[in-house]
Amino acid sequence: MTQSALDQLGGEPALKQLVEHFYDLVETLPDTHTLRDLHMDGHGFAHTREEQFDFLSGFLGGRQYYMEKHRHMNVREIHAHVPIRTEDAETWLRTWDHALADLNLEGSHVDRMRATLQRVAMILVNDGKVA
Repeated sequence: MTQSALDQLGGEPALKQLVEHFYDLVETLPDTHTLRDLHMDGHGFAHTREEQFDFLSGFLGGRQYYMEKHRHMNVREIHAHVPIRTEDAETWLRTWDHALADLNLEGSHVDRMRATLQRVAMILVNDGKVA
């Protein structure tokens, strides 16, 4: 039986730790102020932490918590209200890299996750124009 990317990461506990650490970094690093502003214009960090975990669980082959709650996983629809510039996407990706490195997460499964996050981040860039 093939392990899911979530299993390879260490399961839900490892994902929870990763998401929490990522948002701890977003909330504290000086160069993530634009990400903080975007999140504070939305539902705030407590909501975002939960939704990110739920989304990534399904995205990485685990339980589809986000789909169960919202009936879709369309990342463009999820972010349609958010003005996202290329710089914001790049900061988001650097922060994920930082979180992954801090938690010593590495390997081909992490490389694939990074590549997928890169693609997703760039398709969400709307140059600050929201729907």
